[in-house]
Amino acid sequence: MNEEQRKEQAQIKQEDISVDRKSSQDKPLSEKTTEDFAHYFQSTYQPPDIKKARKRGRDKVEVHYDFEITEDMRSIGEGRKFLIQTYGCQMNEHDTEVMAGILTDMGYEATTTTEDADIVLLNTCAIRENAENRVFGEIGHLKSLKVEKPDLIVGVCGCMSQQESVVNRIMQKHQHVDLIFGTHNIHRLPNLIKEAMFSKAQVVEVWSKEGDIIENLPKARTGKIKAWVNIMYGCDKFCTYCIVPMTRGKERSRRPEDIIQEVRHLAAQGYQEITLLGQNVNAYGKDFEDIDYTFANLMDDMRKIDIPRVRFTTSHPRDFDDALIDVLAKGGNLLDHIHLPVQSGSSHILRKMNRKYTREEYLELVRKIKKAIPNATLTTDIIVGFPNETDEQFEETMTLMEEVGFEAAYTFIYSPREGTPAAVQKDDVPMEVKKERLQRLNKLVNDQSAKSMETYKGKIVKVLVEGTSKKDDTVLAGYTEKNKVVNFKGPKSIIGKIVDVKITETRTWSLNGELVEQSVEVSG
Repeated sequence: MNEEQRKEQAQIKQEDISVDRKSSQDKPLSEKTTEDFAHYFQSTYQPPDIKKARKRGRDKVEVHYDFEITEDMRSIGEGRKFLIQTYGCQMNEHDTEVMAGILTDMGYEATTTTEDADIVLLNTCAIRENAENRVFGEIGHLKSLKVEKPDLIVGVCGCMSQQESVVNRIMQKHQHVDLIFGTHNIHRLPNLIKEAMFSKAQVVEVWSKEGDIIENLPKARTGKIKAWVNIMYGCDKFCTYCIVPMTRGKERSRRPEDIIQEVRHLAAQGYQEITLLGQNVNAYGKDFEDIDYTFANLMDDMRKIDIPRVRFTTSHPRDFDDALIDVLAKGGNLLDHIHLPVQSGSSHILRKMNRKYTREEYLELVRKIKKAIPNATLTTDIIVGFPNETDEQFEETMTLMEEVGFEAAYTFIYSPREGTPAAVQKDDVPMEVKKERLQRLNKLVNDQSAKSMETYKGKIVKVLVEGTSKKDDTVLAGYTEKNKVVNFKGPKSIIGKIVDVKITETRTWSLNGELVEQSVEVSG
């Protein structure tokens, strides 16, 4: 997928934020001692450590249901506003929902403008160099605002914060940043804000060891139509180009009963679609020691819940087993759009990436999926220009793209990440060659996407209407079951509903259509 597709898929205005609030009581003020207040006036410095983060201990992960915001912080945000800028993957989007929920429970109100904010948090991504550069650019822009508003709290969190080099750079060159925390201690946000308010030094708390699972965190969900549901944390795959296992920690699965309860709650609230989230969702349950319950079992249980659409992302080919294919083939609310990152079409490059499957094994998996689910739509991720990638190895990626018939792909030029094995490899491929390869790949992706879109002309598809087009407020927009963007005219009263739309025009990354009137419910 290139910038054109990303822009196309971002052209839908979302509904307002809804908040699931949960909080409980702290001990009374009269029972507090000097010790309870002493830490308010101390700055915390706990930097990240990549070496520690690499280690995978056998420590048991506990599940907690006792998150609470202390009484003195429960209304600290009244009359104040917050802004969270999110970079990167859906997991970061989910983390932002949690942080927004916590801040809302503290009395803060969300704002969309930096100038109005009393707290600005940058929820960062460490996957690509581009994202990192954008974050540091924004940190620089916030310096003048901090001068104008000395009480403004500027915080940096997310995956970038789990890297020593990033934290050191912020501490040395960006003293206006008040707060730095990572991915494992989001539940400590109220405490960290408290320390940032009272401290005269930067507050840095980044846990190198992953934390336990905190279940009862509040969430401020974006919209009331589609929802993210996190099913696990971390990744144990250690692809040589990827920093995520170090920034997100080892794989930890949520208990199935907690996930099922959350999805049922969303269904009761009227949500039409959920996406199950994880760095590698189909490794779900492999860390359980007391029960035999896999991702296939979870998806089978999702079929029994009265919610129209269930998606999942992201899956790893190595863990995509026959049991999961069999469950997905049952259909129902389990959609037949599967995102299956391949990264390269060359077995040699895949081995250097530590993906632990070959080109042939990936193609065999695709064959199994298509046999069981004939109408399955496949999309993927591809990295171009991995260190020392030859012309022949790149051509293998091109032929794999054609052989599988991917209808879309997220495409990237390899970006070295400090702390990963691939980052220390010497690379003899010039950047202009990498850019030319990316251009060729994107042209193929565009051609295959356009070709797949043409098959929809004249057909009636079911569209979950998410809002209006950002380009034209009179045009509605939504997604098909196969995750295709559809634009059409219709009454705004159908936003949030699944309606039939007849496709009249196809484009590379979107479809235009006409509402099939009889599909619209008439309220009395």
